[in-house]
Amino acid sequence: MKRNLIMLFAAFSFVIPSLNAAAADKSTQQAASSGKRVTHTIQPGKTTVARSASSDYDGSGVLQLGSSKALIINQETGETLYAKNTNTPTPIASVTKLMTAMVVLDAGLPMDEIITVSKEDIDTLKGTTSRLRVGTSLPRGEMLRLALMSSENRAASALSRHYPGGQKAFLQDMNYKAYELGMLNTRFVDPTGLNSGNVSTAEDLVKLVRVAYEYEQIRLESTATSQEVAINGSRNPMQFINSNALVRKGDWVIGLSKTGYISEAGRCLVMQAEIGGQPLIIVLLDSDGKMTRIGDANRIRKWIENSYMTARMG
Repeated sequence: MKRNLIMLFAAFSFVIPSLNAAAADKSTQQAASSGKRVTHTIQPGKTTVARSASSDYDGSGVLQLGSSKALIINQETGETLYAKNTNTPTPIASVTKLMTAMVVLDAGLPMDEIITVSKEDIDTLKGTTSRLRVGTSLPRGEMLRLALMSSENRAASALSRHYPGGQKAFLQDMNYKAYELGMLNTRFVDPTGLNSGNVSTAEDLVKLVRVAYEYEQIRLESTATSQEVAINGSRNPMQFINSNALVRKGDWVIGLSKTGYISEAGRCLVMQAEIGGQPLIIVLLDSDGKMTRIGDANRIRKWIENSYMTARMG
């Protein structure tokens, strides 16, 4: 009963901020009131930036990002380094799977228990395909890795169904967890992110990444570069790779990663990464081009590293 009342209050509280979010970005005022310095704030509106991971930006000029919503936070101090449309609710696609993973791990379910992909896990909303065919059986731990590393939708769906109370209870716990974390502009209606009803803000996703980073298994699985998986005992295992090219490239220090894409959300990327000696939480949402989020991440890295070197030379 108590949980139901809390969820009802959370649903109501989501409506009020959403009405005002599109009008103006409140992040500067919020940061100022908390005593945190905002180094770079962009007013609402999309900045046009080259859509590729171009190398023409050396980090010395004004940082311009192609993602329409972005937030960079120093993980240790909470300092806001860059903010752009941070309080605007938007679909978050497969970034959802970080919450899916936390709910699975919070339940303390055995990672070696075999769970099976069924017809219920087929994507009838977007019509996406999967290499996990109906009938595929894998340990829960393997399904969790595939959901986080390769963003496998059927793996995430199967995890939610093999949960005490089924998928309905799983979704309730996803939203309850969001409310507990103070993610009041966040709602989940499915465990995969395929449904555009899964919405959040850059500010809320910083909270999500900060807490998800505390889970060792999420850190490990989301930053694994690849994994060979023997499907139903097959002699020819399938190789799955990380959906984040920056993780695969290997020259970044990334402690947590999750990508996302559906047409309504654009290209999304959230990371915990160390740049210029700083542990950062980076949230990039609603990028137009296929490579825009990667280009943005590389521009951020150059910007931070240039600032770090300038400060050292002082």
